[in-house]
Amino acid sequence: MYPYKPIATLSLGAAYFLSLQSEKSVGNFLFNFATTFLFQSFLYAIWKVLLYPKVFSPLLGLPEPSGNSFWNGQYAEISAKPTGVPQTGWVNSVKHNGIIRYLGFCNQERLLIVGPKALSEVMVTKNYDFHKPEHIQYTLGRILGVGVLLAEGDDHKFQRRNLMPAFSFRHIKDLYSVFWGKGREGLLAMTEQIQKDAAANSPDPENPGEKKAELEVGSWASRMTLDIIGVAGMGRDFGAIQDPSNPLSLVYQQIFKPSRQTQILGLLLLFLPGWVVGALPVKRNNTMQNASHKIRAVCSELIKEKQEKLSRKALTDIDILSVALESGAFSEEKLVDQMMTFLAAGHETTASAMTWAIYLLCLHPEIQTKLRQEIRTHLPSLDDPSATVGALEIDKLPYLNAVVNEVLRYYSPVPITIRDTSRDTTIQGVKVPKGTRIIICPWATNKDMSLWGQDADKFIPERWMATGESPEKDKLAGNGGAESNYAFMTFIHGPRSCIGMAFAKAEFACLLATWIGRLEFELKNKEEMDEKNMLIKGGITARPSKGLHVYAKVVDGW
Repeated sequence: MYPYKPIATLSLGAAYFLSLQSEKSVGNFLFNFATTFLFQSFLYAIWKVLLYPKVFSPLLGLPEPSGNSFWNGQYAEISAKPTGVPQTGWVNSVKHNGIIRYLGFCNQERLLIVGPKALSEVMVTKNYDFHKPEHIQYTLGRILGVGVLLAEGDDHKFQRRNLMPAFSFRHIKDLYSVFWGKGREGLLAMTEQIQKDAAANSPDPENPGEKKAELEVGSWASRMTLDIIGVAGMGRDFGAIQDPSNPLSLVYQQIFKPSRQTQILGLLLLFLPGWVVGALPVKRNNTMQNASHKIRAVCSELIKEKQEKLSRKALTDIDILSVALESGAFSEEKLVDQMMTFLAAGHETTASAMTWAIYLLCLHPEIQTKLRQEIRTHLPSLDDPSATVGALEIDKLPYLNAVVNEVLRYYSPVPITIRDTSRDTTIQGVKVPKGTRIIICPWATNKDMSLWGQDADKFIPERWMATGESPEKDKLAGNGGAESNYAFMTFIHGPRSCIGMAFAKAEFACLLATWIGRLEFELKNKEEMDEKNMLIKGGITARPSKGLHVYAKVVDGW
């Protein structure tokens, strides 16, 4: 970050000293301050943009991608492509030993950590040598609260330790019925919409023929996952499935919608403190502030309801909030932060995963058909409201779970994670100064051919399935065929790994089973949505920039 504080302090001192040598007018003082401030800023820019990264950096000599701009590094490629895509190219084209150095905007230095040994140091053995950058803390904190995702050091250890019971395997097993029930409710609503649209667009409304209509996948996925995290996380059904104009759903649509202003504010955060950028009188800041107030109000209301139940000793719910509240470890304000975290991150990431799953299954209709066959063979029809589906039924579907894992590998919902070194440290023996920007990129590591083989860039669910060819290969199938656990980075690893991993995978599997069991999907604009042509928007998660518009057809018989 631009060191405005020391430069401003030195400028004030210099302006005062210079003013003593002449008339002590306010105008003279301000002129001296502005002059010295700009001069020091110019010198700092020369040092930071040209001298340090090109001559004095202790990280010189590490492997780098070619084609650097003289003063802007790899920024042209980084800004032109979706988040994580340039890094995915570099990991398979730059010869490295686990660390790649590259330069970003104004030659700001970055270390891309991709090798298993380097990743284990950053995420496990030296985890607390690295923290989330200030601008990430500020921007995400407004919509996620300072919960377990953003907390650092001892505060993070405390929060994670006291939240773990809510995410235990035994507790998640009890939530499968919630996932399935909400998936069924959403699918029936989708079916009704498809049949209604098919009839409206048919020459003969009484006999529409093929029950097929256009859907935007992301909006349906977001509404379903919002209702799921509402029930499973807080014990409240938000009703987003039945109401497309649900106020909370609309708030999150505003938050996650990319805009030019968002990009500009993001650049400013590289040079200015968050409170300065957040105080700028622009529409995006007003949107974020209003959204934050609304989300906090919803979370506060839910917590008060639970506290009232607890006081009457009538709290028997199994949702995350109830478990956290019963622990007695969190103040009301801290509980609000945790609920904001799970509400936003919990539904947006799974909605992104669902979007990518339908996209990939459209590109591979043979996989979609095979998955549908397994689901229809082993799971009860959605037309049976009394049928229950739990962990036992879902976990016994090998192809469903293989598809879930492969989607999460191929298109990780969160493409990139950023850290800064909090002290001078080392990674694989390389001395890394305090303040160095560290990049962990699941999109790159998950497609690293040195870890996954030459078919790393292919969507192959079978890599996650045992074949019986040899005990060694079958053992590796649990890791998708990769020898290292660090080859799969979707949920990160170590103390900062995703606390809701089991929750997210179970929710994803249940939703995907309901969707594919009943519906057949086909891309609307096949050429535009080809992997080479598709535009991807970045943010907390990655999704197709124009949404995912598909033709959905009701497949009778289940």
